[in-house]
Amino acid sequence: MPDRIYLDNAATTPLRTEVAAAMAPYLRDLYGNPSSVHQTGQVARQAVEQARQTVADYLHASPAEVVFTAGGTEADFLALTGVLLGSRKRHVVTTRIEHHAVLHTCEMLEELGYGVAYVPAQADGVVDVASVLDAVRPDTGLVSVMWINNETGAVQPIPELAAALARIGVPLHVDAVQALGILPIDVQETPVSLLSFSGHKIYGCKGSGALYIRKGTPYRSILRGGAQERNRRAGTENVAGIVGFAKAVELLGQEREARNRHVSELRRRFWDELQRGLAGVELNSPANGVPHVLNLYVPGIHAETLLMRLDLAGVAASGGSACTAGSTEPSHVLIAMGLAEERVRSSLRFSFSSQNSVDEVVAAARMVAEIVQNIRNRMRTLR
Repeated sequence: MPDRIYLDNAATTPLRTEVAAAMAPYLRDLYGNPSSVHQTGQVARQAVEQARQTVADYLHASPAEVVFTAGGTEADFLALTGVLLGSRKRHVVTTRIEHHAVLHTCEMLEELGYGVAYVPAQADGVVDVASVLDAVRPDTGLVSVMWINNETGAVQPIPELAAALARIGVPLHVDAVQALGILPIDVQETPVSLLSFSGHKIYGCKGSGALYIRKGTPYRSILRGGAQERNRRAGTENVAGIVGFAKAVELLGQEREARNRHVSELRRRFWDELQRGLAGVELNSPANGVPHVLNLYVPGIHAETLLMRLDLAGVAASGGSACTAGSTEPSHVLIAMGLAEERVRSSLRFSFSSQNSVDEVVAAARMVAEIVQNIRNRMRTLR
């Protein structure tokens, strides 16, 4: 669909040509099982370990601290359950704006008798560090706070929180799915205990990801089977996906700053063009949020109606997290920020990537303005 304008990159990004090329041999010819001792298997093992080194270098971590997973959701689940099993503590602190991969895992833990404290967000979508620390108890085994919110682009104060929790010896898990590729991540400077990543958010393939586990963090995997990933994630490794994830990370190291400059310009041009053509539109995203996510409110127009009209016009956007697709429930993130339900139901998200052009975002903004004006005119006529 070459004529379509894709502005839902927070949900998934297109697979980079370089990533697909790196993966291709391991999908066709180099098919060995990395756990096998023969030469065919060891070629695959070498590829996995080289990928692990690439990811570790990007994070300034040790390769032994990198665990490959099937994506961000699995990484989040393994982080929460693994630390609680390893520490044998019975309490978690998280926030109300987390991805459902964290929130639904916490709900499961509550069903199993664990305690969970949910810290609210402030009006700008940022969580207060003092509020998180106030929720910590002697039996708290883990604090879990995302770095960049996937619906609003709000950046959480992770370095400050990580330092405070390190001083009192409480592990911090960070869902860094949206942060990888946008923010510099150095585990030597920011003392997080665990980080979750997903390949398809950084131009890699779906079904790939990683979990960083700092050495010394209590951890026992709930996933049983083989001894892969040093007994931290059972199951035969997805060699092609791992190689592709590492290639995507390698490209980040070369291009991150240039990508961010380009995406910042895209967001600015989109917002400027939209304001010129459409009165009353407002931002839900904070002014100091990341450049690739823009959540906005269009008064009087339900997001579902606008998204359908945009899709028919060839523009892909979303009402929030891709993991809630098909749901009629309003965004839990916007509600947690204290926004009224009418505003929540009239809000939608545009998310940009380095693969988008200025011409595309300008055209998309004009389409949004035109469609909204048509809907408003029709509503006035029906009155």
